[in-house]
Amino acid sequence: MTTYLVTGASGQLGQRVVDHLATLVAKDDILALVRSDKAAESFAAKGIATRRGDYTDATALAAAFAGVDRLLLISSSEVGQRAVQHGNVIKAAKAAGVAFIAYTSILKADTGDMALAEEHLATETALVESGIPHTLLRNGWYSENITMTLAQDLELGQHFGAAGDGTFATASRQDFAEAAAIVLAGGHDGEVLELAGDAAFSLADYAGIVTDLSGKEVSYTDMPEAAFAEALVGAGLPAPFAAILADSDAKAAKGALFDDSHTLSKLIGHPTEPIAETVKAAL
Repeated sequence: MTTYLVTGASGQLGQRVVDHLATLVAKDDILALVRSDKAAESFAAKGIATRRGDYTDATALAAAFAGVDRLLLISSSEVGQRAVQHGNVIKAAKAAGVAFIAYTSILKADTGDMALAEEHLATETALVESGIPHTLLRNGWYSENITMTLAQDLELGQHFGAAGDGTFATASRQDFAEAAAIVLAGGHDGEVLELAGDAAFSLADYAGIVTDLSGKEVSYTDMPEAAFAEALVGAGLPAPFAAILADSDAKAAKGALFDDSHTLSKLIGHPTEPIAETVKAAL
């Protein structure tokens, strides 16, 4: 019997990973790492056992990983704290004798030069140094990262960014979740997987798709990186996070979020969801 554990299981990606994993392996062999009673109850309703743990609590993690064979480390949402938090997970996994870790890194982590990649690279290094067999799921941009401003875009008639003519090879969160579940179930150990959507689009293309599907004119407004960061702060984002998002757009202008290897669709066995489908669902 092999035991599989998914960290960050109550998040938007984690829930989808657990659901897909349950179609690939026995439910009784799956553990979901959660932080709240509410999350534990929702997994219990699906017949999935849970363990308690927080990326900041090394002792709780060590207990949560006891008897676990294969672990999926879903990257923390706390930008700036990730390297330390992921380090805690890796150390606890090593202490517990976990045999394999899959980690959700970022597309072109080592070549894309994105500020967002720094903590991912630190985690990739920590995995190598741990000696634990692992697979890197270098996830591209989720389509939902772009559609999350849809209501505001429609209201203003503009989608703002700093990506110029750069193209984004996005896929849905569901596509990336299926890939993570497949890798966790086994068969791709030791691989570095650059994962992105089948089709790429510029933000001007995206604005055109929104216009066509909503019937409301939306145009793309390209801004210098610093001005875009300032606008994001004005919209309520913390300055360090705004700077990272603006940097991501600026690096996308140079190809950091484009990949045409189709590794993701080959892995999941079907085409990735086109951005138009994600927009339709969001509308």
